Amino acid sequence: MNEPNLPQVVDGDAPVFAISVAAHLAGMHPQTLRSYDRMGLVSPQRSRGRGRRYSPRDVARLRLIQRLSQDEGVNLEGIRRILVMQDEIDRLRRQAAELGELLQAARVAPENRLFAADTGGRVHLSERERWLFAAPRAIGR
Repeated sequence: MNEPNLPQVVDGDAPVFAISVAAHLAGMHPQTLRSYDRMGLVSPQRSRGRGRRYSPRDVARLRLIQRLSQDEGVNLEGIRRILVMQDEIDRLRRQAAELGELLQAARVAPENRLFAADTGGRVHLSERERWLFAAPRAIGR
């Protein structure tokens, strides 16, 4: 039973949990979440009344912090470094995916090619680029 006005997919970055709920979901005390916020390990969004609002992604990050601390024995500075590196990896993965999409689009559209290869394997400017490079010279004459 799907309600037409309800979202079908939950946004992982939507600030939906109050600190008490986020603490319960992460298995932590609310004061621990406040400490992690001050340390910059998790940065929840703020409501109009300045209360912290945690997203599902924030809760997952809190669970990771707890696992690294309790199960793996990593200190908070080590956890901070791990999180910084993980954020960088995530950013680089997004960038690589975007570049892959751009590359695929360029491969699909022959009119976007800058260079072409003839049957002998020699590479030269495509017809479009040859015209673009020749046009300014012709205009300047």
